[in-house]
Amino acid sequence: MTGISVILAFLLGSIPFGLLFARTSGVDVRRSGSGNIGATNVGRTVGQGAGALTLACDFGKGVLAVTLAKWTDIPHEWVATVCLAAVLGHVYSPWLCFRGGKGVATAAGAFLVAAPLAIAISLVVFAAAVKLGRRVSVGSILGAAVMPFSLYGAGASPQMTTAGAIVAALVIIRHRDNLKRLLAGTEPKLS
Repeated sequence: MTGISVILAFLLGSIPFGLLFARTSGVDVRRSGSGNIGATNVGRTVGQGAGALTLACDFGKGVLAVTLAKWTDIPHEWVATVCLAAVLGHVYSPWLCFRGGKGVATAAGAFLVAAPLAIAISLVVFAAAVKLGRRVSVGSILGAAVMPFSLYGAGASPQMTTAGAIVAALVIIRHRDNLKRLLAGTEPKLS
């Protein structure tokens, strides 16, 4: 069941909800706005309803992947691999030629089930950064940067802390264009 749980997590993570929801409005979100399939870009290019639905579904697939893995009672150290697999599925979706989103919502959902206290800290940092700076990218980057430390501080297993560090690095790398725009002062704010 361990291998099946990891594969299932990757496949769940790979479902490109943002692309699918945008298509119902006749928009290819990969060619609109920032080109990202995540909730922020879907919200900007299609509408806030589609953005919220994308956020909920991307978050939900992380929750579902880890919940199903825990339900099958796989060894605890493998839950970290399931979290990582769900995020990798989102970022490198086989349905999109191994391209995808930035992994923030899926990571939040997966790690919230696996390590709720640690991820609650990251979510507070995310929310505070977005509220103060009105930029989702800043919240995502800071929330990701805090995650490995909050996992370690909350006493998460070495495997979970390592998976959190890998995911945090991946999320920050996936925001490299946002970092360039932030430095240039051209990163859009939430309206």
